[in-house]
Amino acid sequence: MKGYAGFILHVDLTSGSSRKEKLAEDLARDFIGGKGLGARILYGEVPPRISALDPKNILIFATGPLTGTLTPTSGRTTVITKSPLTGIFLDSGFGGHMFAPSLKYAGYDLLVLKGTSERPVYLLIDDDHVELCDASNLWGLDTSRTYDEIRRKHGDVSVACIGPAGERLVKLANIISERHRAAGRGGAGAVMGSKKLKAVAVRGTGGVEVHDPATFREVAMECHRKLWQHSVVGIRREQFEGSQSKYGTPVLVNIMNLHGILPTKNWRTGVLPTADNVSGETMRNEQVIKDRACFGCPIADKKINRVKKGRYAGLTIEGPEYESTDTLGPVCGVDDLGAVTMANAKCDELGLDTISTGVAVGFAMECRELGLIRDEIIGIPDFRFGNGDAVVEMIDQIANGKGLGSLLGQGVKEASRKIGRGADKLAIHVKGLELPAYDPRGCVGHGLAYATSDRGGCHLRAWIVGDEVGVGGPPKFDRFQLAGKGEQTAKVQNAVAAVMSLVLCVNVGYALNESDYAKLLTAATGFEFDEQSFKKTGERIWNLTRLFNLREGLSRADDVLPYKVMNEPLSDGVPKGHFISRPDLDAMLDEYYGARGWDSNGIPTPQKLAELELDKLTSP
Repeated sequence: MKGYAGFILHVDLTSGSSRKEKLAEDLARDFIGGKGLGARILYGEVPPRISALDPKNILIFATGPLTGTLTPTSGRTTVITKSPLTGIFLDSGFGGHMFAPSLKYAGYDLLVLKGTSERPVYLLIDDDHVELCDASNLWGLDTSRTYDEIRRKHGDVSVACIGPAGERLVKLANIISERHRAAGRGGAGAVMGSKKLKAVAVRGTGGVEVHDPATFREVAMECHRKLWQHSVVGIRREQFEGSQSKYGTPVLVNIMNLHGILPTKNWRTGVLPTADNVSGETMRNEQVIKDRACFGCPIADKKINRVKKGRYAGLTIEGPEYESTDTLGPVCGVDDLGAVTMANAKCDELGLDTISTGVAVGFAMECRELGLIRDEIIGIPDFRFGNGDAVVEMIDQIANGKGLGSLLGQGVKEASRKIGRGADKLAIHVKGLELPAYDPRGCVGHGLAYATSDRGGCHLRAWIVGDEVGVGGPPKFDRFQLAGKGEQTAKVQNAVAAVMSLVLCVNVGYALNESDYAKLLTAATGFEFDEQSFKKTGERIWNLTRLFNLREGLSRADDVLPYKVMNEPLSDGVPKGHFISRPDLDAMLDEYYGARGWDSNGIPTPQKLAELELDKLTSP
């Protein structure tokens, strides 16, 4: 097959053995790669209802047929597993420069890890050489020191590793590559820690052969041109002044605050009067020292920040992104840019998801304010909304399993259950995954996207908010209108599932469409794809992850939103007085299920499964 390396590398950490498996052409055609192919393997190999930390759970690092090619943003890696935080399907991606291309250049489309090592190890892949190496001296190190030590020993290898949070099986733990690139959300780092796997180091010296080089180059260059010229992500001089390329994703801080949907003080409000203190514009003026791009990316929206004043002066990191800025900042009532930057740096070093961690801290601050948590349990002086130093201190507690941090590290769903006394009404999550930085009371379609996301509360599976409030152009829908949101959410989820299987950054969706992706895929692989077949493949992948989650016990009752979102109207801003009631959500769910060809309980019908050729997976 062209476009693919052609092999899956299986590593059994229990026995220490490894083997190569030829990638089946029908699986590649039906599920593409990345998310899709990983979901298919996960569904087939992980027994139902086991713990995510059971040795039988698998951890997959996946590339796609466009990885390492001329395609824009083709350097991303997708991690697939069962989540210890939610107990359902999890896929999470990270960008950067060479991890995914290196894995593919070494000859592997996917790396599948199972079992558990008796001692800490790291996996070294150096083209055909595959070795499990002793990691006893790395266990306990933060992610930067782990990265440095492995590269000191093995030279120019790409590294993905866990920090202390993953080692301690904290359910908010992530996997970090190249110091600041995170496969966050859902606790994949804890799965890696449960397997006693500290890191994966990869070097590949091969390449990628595409089916039709001339056509592929032509299409890829046209895709680059579209991105260069786009009003939101483009880098043309006349577009640059207000673009994501200049300010990075934190350009959204002021935009979301203006629209009254910037989550603030644990979702008490969607407006922070001092939000500009942590905005992309302020960040650019006060901290950004360099722009950075991922492999093959023409957008260059990653920003190297150096704190120049205050307690954290001198700190230099890549980031923070918009969602991290809000959850570590306004969600905790914090408008101190230096403290937000340090909180992000702490999460990266210790191996914690910035979004879930920030939401957990904001939740705890409100619990403390309402008297649900005593000060002596917290152990941090002046633990309150607005105290950025307290946020930084609590991150240490969470990663190291100390004090209140040992509870928050289990996620807000579990923490609220153990605290009791109404704490569940303060817990902002869907299916156990903490919500990111958009308050759906001011963008109801985005609320539906949260409720139906296959990995729990997630903005990346369908960014409906951009269509509802207008980002890069006028709104496409009335933000409070219910009708049409179900159909639109299903449509976008399908498209994103296919893009994440290619494996590309969702930001390309600003400028590219299904026709562009189909042309790239056809020229790279020789498989005949058009716009409709590409959409159908995305639909197949989304239905597959739904089947996985239904098998794990989920139902329509789990396609729900947090108590605050469904019961407490916003008190200020444009969405003042708005919330998403149970009847409102039910109306959108009914339309959504209908658009998907699912029954009223959210279960794909036999007819739909047959149409998508998934019926054989559910046959006795």
